Amino acid sequence: MEACRPLLLSHLSVGHRPFQVTLTESLLSWQSLRPKRASSAGGGEWSAVTSREPGPEKQSVSISEIIAVHETEVDGINKECKRWQKMPAVSTESILHGFTVYHVQRAKEHHWSCSEVTFYSSDCQLCNKWIQAVEKQLDLQAMRPKSLIVFINPFGGKRLGKQIYDEKVAPLFRLASITTEVIVTECANHARDYLLESDLKKYNGIVSVGGDGMFSEIMHGVIGWTQKNACVNQNHPNDELVPCNLRIGIIPAGSTDCICYATVGVNDPVTSALHIIVGDSHPIDVSSVHHKDMVLKYSVSLLGYGFYGDTLLDSEKNRWMGPSRYNFSGVKAFLTHQCYEGTISYLPATGTLGSPRDQKPCTAGCRICQHSTEQLKASQKESKFKSLNSEEHQPWKVIKGKFLAINLANLSCACPKSPKGLSPAAHLADGTMDLIVVRKCSRFSFLRHLIRHTNSSDQFDFPFIEVYRVKRLKFTPKYCDEEDVQEVGKTLFGQFCRDHPTCSCVQLTSSWNCDGEIIEHAAIEVRVHCQLLRLFARGIEVFPSEKSIRNSV
Repeated sequence: MEACRPLLLSHLSVGHRPFQVTLTESLLSWQSLRPKRASSAGGGEWSAVTSREPGPEKQSVSISEIIAVHETEVDGINKECKRWQKMPAVSTESILHGFTVYHVQRAKEHHWSCSEVTFYSSDCQLCNKWIQAVEKQLDLQAMRPKSLIVFINPFGGKRLGKQIYDEKVAPLFRLASITTEVIVTECANHARDYLLESDLKKYNGIVSVGGDGMFSEIMHGVIGWTQKNACVNQNHPNDELVPCNLRIGIIPAGSTDCICYATVGVNDPVTSALHIIVGDSHPIDVSSVHHKDMVLKYSVSLLGYGFYGDTLLDSEKNRWMGPSRYNFSGVKAFLTHQCYEGTISYLPATGTLGSPRDQKPCTAGCRICQHSTEQLKASQKESKFKSLNSEEHQPWKVIKGKFLAINLANLSCACPKSPKGLSPAAHLADGTMDLIVVRKCSRFSFLRHLIRHTNSSDQFDFPFIEVYRVKRLKFTPKYCDEEDVQEVGKTLFGQFCRDHPTCSCVQLTSSWNCDGEIIEHAAIEVRVHCQLLRLFARGIEVFPSEKSIRNSV
């Protein structure tokens, strides 16, 4: 009840109408003191209230979603807004002072924008009192960043990263009084190497301006820096990693921006910048990929062997084509229809809620992710060795055969071309991965599976698809043992392939696609680390109308 008590209550003007403005610890609200006329030919178009209904109107904004408050120069506004002279009951000569509150405005499809409302009063001290009161409440928002380091990839996507940041993001950071150190990367792994050698304690967060590759660089740098300072060995798959407290924000400027889309719900630079400004925080799981007790990569979205690995490997040869190279290489991999033999060993996820076949996706405030947070806190109180031993004694499952694709999804892997994603029910922070096994099948059957990624049909409802929720995985290709791992894309000639009788020379091992990067080993071991990273995000918001639609489905 204390949070509902007014900290400040005044009669101020908004547009040409008087309002009662109230500030509490959680809310700023303003209600009209005079009903709005049903039809307004003059100054009505300057009203801050968009309702067309006559009668009292009220608007409010959460303190947590106020971006900034600044004093307003009334004279400057009078020059721009001649209609102020038509204000009934309020003379422009009596309005000497004003202040503007900038806040988050929601739009359709998860877009956020920066909106503003200006309040006026003839009392200078009253305006200053309001500015100080709102600023004090903003200072109490402890999760808001004050200092950020920004990495911009000028070569990703359509090469618009720097322009997007300068025109759309930097002005918002300045408005919110956030100091930034901006670094434009010059080569691959520039950001990773910089972070590994830097003192990151002076920053409240890191911002990635680019695509999934730029984020991957920053993620590897942050994880490496954290483990180095904690004296943790990253190489052994059984070692527990220390969670990274420094949050990462993603400003989408790449080709796909899968991670941003799956955690925010849209690839929009302004929306992502506002999530950073208001200090949103959401944990995400990270998978470590190992080969012979050596860590190769970290993954937060997709680990794909077979179809997705071949697509990425071929696309690297056609970078001159730009983002369209993925479509070209995907069609090429589909027509090739290459199968690969091997053995999959996996540790099923036990003690977790949900399954890969659930109908409800992971959204903001997800109960399954919250349950995992509670479990993680409880397990941290126990002995590390006790938790490891209990995991090692769980039985592993084994799958052998010929596969068109083997996919591990840490999150839904949704993107604009596939709004539901590769695994629609995967969760951001439940400490599991979704293993999707696509066995050998006809081209037509595989095409039906791929098409379902773009619509609302169940993409797992095929006899050649198996899907499991797992915590660990080991893969060993049939034609590549642990003592003789072939190079990426190595063609093993001299072998005869029954699947391709016209070929005397076939590729018997694929490559792993790790968040858009090639892994140079086919035989790998993967382990998921629950909530290892934190993002400036809150998960995909679901509004009441969307909830009713989901429930009806």
